Amino acid sequence: MIEQILVIFSYDFMRRAIAAGILISLCAALLGVTLVLKRYSMIGDGLSHVGFGALAVATVLNLAPLAVTIPVVIAAAFLLLRLNESGKMRGDAAIALISTSALSMGVMAISLTEGMNTDVMNYLFGSILAMSREDVYLCVALSIVVLILYGFFYNKIFAVTFDESFARATGTKASLYNMLIAILTAVTIVLGMRMMGTLLISSLIIFPALTSMRLCSRFQTVVISAAVVSVICFLAGIYVSFVYNTPAGATVVLANLFVFLVSVILGHFRHR
Repeated sequence: MIEQILVIFSYDFMRRAIAAGILISLCAALLGVTLVLKRYSMIGDGLSHVGFGALAVATVLNLAPLAVTIPVVIAAAFLLLRLNESGKMRGDAAIALISTSALSMGVMAISLTEGMNTDVMNYLFGSILAMSREDVYLCVALSIVVLILYGFFYNKIFAVTFDESFARATGTKASLYNMLIAILTAVTIVLGMRMMGTLLISSLIIFPALTSMRLCSRFQTVVISAAVVSVICFLAGIYVSFVYNTPAGATVVLANLFVFLVSVILGHFRHR
């Protein structure tokens, strides 16, 4: 096992991918706790579909995928939040409307060209091999920004997560911090799409949070536990993927699923 780990780290692309993956896993886990508690966890799935539509159009037009996708997904997050706060449309309905529309636009753009090329397929299902040095540097830089902003506004995020009405009553600008959460989530989703794929990136948001909530009760311990679980599952998934030549994104998700099932069993015996 140690020899295999040394082999993994002997490859430059694997070192870059692991560094970026750990940071993305941390960002997704921290934001996931808030999104799950606010019953808005499916925003990750919706925004990933928007991201696929944006990058498909960008690829067809020969534009830089991330440069186009990030602002489009942030705009979609802003729109989803506004629709939810206005009460004109429920959050789940707004997510379904925007995500399916964006996905359809992406598929239509691809169909009007030569079809589904390799680059678009990599975004759809994820591929570590597809991550260039520039992609990794951008992922690392933006992930660090997300972590810094989350840490700096941790208390405000905690307040709007547990009791938004009370937070507003005490003078907290809840709408501003909800928007911050949405923007950070949008950036994290876009960064993780290259490695995990559009169809699987939302799992990094949901699984660690649900697993930690089975084992911990305080918000702070849930956040810390989710971060640890997310990183461990990512590393385990990458290791299994490398050794058995399985898709990295799917293997990471199955690692998260396994840990979640273990937490369910432990939680059952804990409450007996």
